[in-house]
Amino acid sequence: MNHFKKLSVTALLPLLLAGCTLPGGHISTSDKNVVQAEGETTDLSSLVDVFPLTPERVASFKTPEPTAQANPSLDVDIARYQYRVGPGDILNVTIWDHPELTIPAGSYRSSAEAGNWVNADGTIFYPYIGLVEVEGKTVREIRIEMTTRLEKYIESPQVDVNVAAFRSKKVYVTGEVAAPGQRPVTNIPMTVLDAVNQAGGLKADADWRNVTLTRNGEEERISLYALMQKGDLKQNRLMQPGDIIHVPRNDAQKIFVMGEVGEPQTLKMERNGMSLTEALSSVGGINEVAAAATGIFVIRPTQGNDSDKIASIYQLNMQDATALFLGTEFELEPYDVVYVTATPLARWNRLMTQLLPTLTGLKNIGDAGNSYRGWGD
Repeated sequence: MNHFKKLSVTALLPLLLAGCTLPGGHISTSDKNVVQAEGETTDLSSLVDVFPLTPERVASFKTPEPTAQANPSLDVDIARYQYRVGPGDILNVTIWDHPELTIPAGSYRSSAEAGNWVNADGTIFYPYIGLVEVEGKTVREIRIEMTTRLEKYIESPQVDVNVAAFRSKKVYVTGEVAAPGQRPVTNIPMTVLDAVNQAGGLKADADWRNVTLTRNGEEERISLYALMQKGDLKQNRLMQPGDIIHVPRNDAQKIFVMGEVGEPQTLKMERNGMSLTEALSSVGGINEVAAAATGIFVIRPTQGNDSDKIASIYQLNMQDATALFLGTEFELEPYDVVYVTATPLARWNRLMTQLLPTLTGLKNIGDAGNSYRGWGD
């Protein structure tokens, strides 16, 4: 009988070792050219730092919440703001007591249609004085120049100039807003908050913490969360012609929760952020039977190229359930991986679960051998 069992095991071993003969896909790298650059290492242990989470360390990681504060420099900019005329604008010029020099608007023509169109070269034509350079000037400067030039033909002219249609200058609001597109710059100062509101406000999937303002090819990050939720007016800016506000989607605000949890999955961070405890709660908590209380890890990729480390690992010890308070205070960042390890006993039980069908099969072969030997006797 022992001889028969040895033969059975010997016959099964090649099948177990030859993956290509077993059901299921398999890729072997042993017979392939594995490309590895000079100096590369497959030992990742030297490329990561592990930080046990303590109250002091969690406090040092916590980002101060924005607070409500005024923006005096913005108030000064708004107070000094003046619109400057550009090509495409339409001006209304009125000379009091001289109706022959004023193009009247009527029931069939709006003031924009009856006004003076600013040509591509930045000029308008006006009777008596001819071409007037208006591009880049305020309506006050235009009024003073036209008054001076008309004095040669009219005694004490009373000139009034205003912009009937603002068409030369625009700002752009793109991304996750209700009505993305261009917005005209007018004689009323427009701030970032004004532009977003004019675009219909934010959509549900907007990432309001990472809004960008692009001006002259340079990007500036603006937090609408701090501005709109916390009242930090220093996040606001006075818009200038050609500015681009982009509100990204929050697709990049992902957290990956894996391991011994109720339901491993990818989570999307809420607008107000997400803590470690919130992430664990969202997936059904940890598996109390199989999870290692000391094996709750947050793997955070290293940003930039300033460090030789590829990731930082933060370890939460939950042997004492009060450690969940630390998890509540520990704020996750996009693309963090929350991994809950299994206990050694749970890993052993899984190994045995995989081996059990093979061991059962060997036992059945042995029993069949005994039966065959009995027939021979």
